[in-house]
Amino acid sequence: MSQPLPEWLKIRIPRPDTIQEVQQMMRDKNLHTVCESARCPNLPECWSKKTATFMILGDTCTRSCGFCAIKVGRGLEIDPFEPLNVAMTAKKMGMNHVVVTSVARDDVPDQGAGQFAKTIEQLHKHLPHVIVEVLTPDFKGREDCCRTVCEAHPEIYNHNIETIERLHMIVRPQAKYARTMRLLEMVKEVDPTIYTKSGLMLGLGETRDEVVKTLQDLRNIGVDAVTIGQYLRPTMKHLPVVRYIHPDEFTEYEKIGEEMGFAFIASGPFIRSSYNAIAFSEKVMAERLEAARSAS
Repeated sequence: MSQPLPEWLKIRIPRPDTIQEVQQMMRDKNLHTVCESARCPNLPECWSKKTATFMILGDTCTRSCGFCAIKVGRGLEIDPFEPLNVAMTAKKMGMNHVVVTSVARDDVPDQGAGQFAKTIEQLHKHLPHVIVEVLTPDFKGREDCCRTVCEAHPEIYNHNIETIERLHMIVRPQAKYARTMRLLEMVKEVDPTIYTKSGLMLGLGETRDEVVKTLQDLRNIGVDAVTIGQYLRPTMKHLPVVRYIHPDEFTEYEKIGEEMGFAFIASGPFIRSSYNAIAFSEKVMAERLEAARSAS
C-alpha cells in the first residue's frame, strides 16, 4: 500500500492558460519535454513561467529505469529539424537558460551525441546570450560521445547519478555508478571551463552516510553543482517510495554540500535536475563576469 503524501508535498496548481500555451508551442514544432514524459510535479509551476526542459531524440527510451515514467521501446527516427525547432521555440518563449535532455538512444551509433551538439549550436546561433545546460545519458561511457557534446560548448553539462551506489542495480539497472562518475570527470578533461552538475533522488532506501558519501564522490571529481530531491513514484509499476524525506533533512544536506565546496547546491522535496535551473546560471554568469573583470 502506498504511503499518503505528507503536507510538505502538496502544491498549488497555477492558472491553466499559460500551461496550455506552452504545450501548444511544443506541439506546433513536434517537440517533447521531460516535464510531460517524466510526469514532473513541477510542470504547472515551470510552464506557468514559460520555461520547460526540452527532450530531444524522441519520447521513447531504449532503457528501463525503475524510477522513470518515460516510455520505453524502440527509439524513434531522429528528426533533422529538431535542433532548429528547439532553438526557435526557446526564442519564442523568451528563455535565457535552456535545458536540453534526451531519452537514452543505445540504438544509434553515436548514442545521440550528435543531436545534442547540433541543438547546442542552434541555440547559441539564434539566442547569442543564452546559457545552455545539457542533461545527457551516460553514452555507455564513451569518450568520443562526451567530446562531441563538449566541443559544441554548452555552458553546463549535467548527468545525474540519481541514487547511491548500493541501489544502482535496482534503480538504474542499465547504468553504472562508476560510469556516471567517469563521464562527469571526462567533461572536465575535455573542457575545464564547462560547469558540471549532477542530481540525486532520496526516498529509495538510502542512508544518510550513503548520501554524504555520494556527495563527496561527486565533489572529489570536481562536480560544481548538485540537486537533491524527493523521489515520487510515477505509477504503481515503478519503484515504491521507501520514505518521504522531511524538508529539514534536505536543508541539512544542502549545508553539507556547501561545506564540501560545491559552487551551487539545491536541496528540497520538489527539487529536480532542471527545476529553477536559472538560479545556477545566474551564479555561473556572475562568476564569469567577475573573472573577466579580474583578467582585464
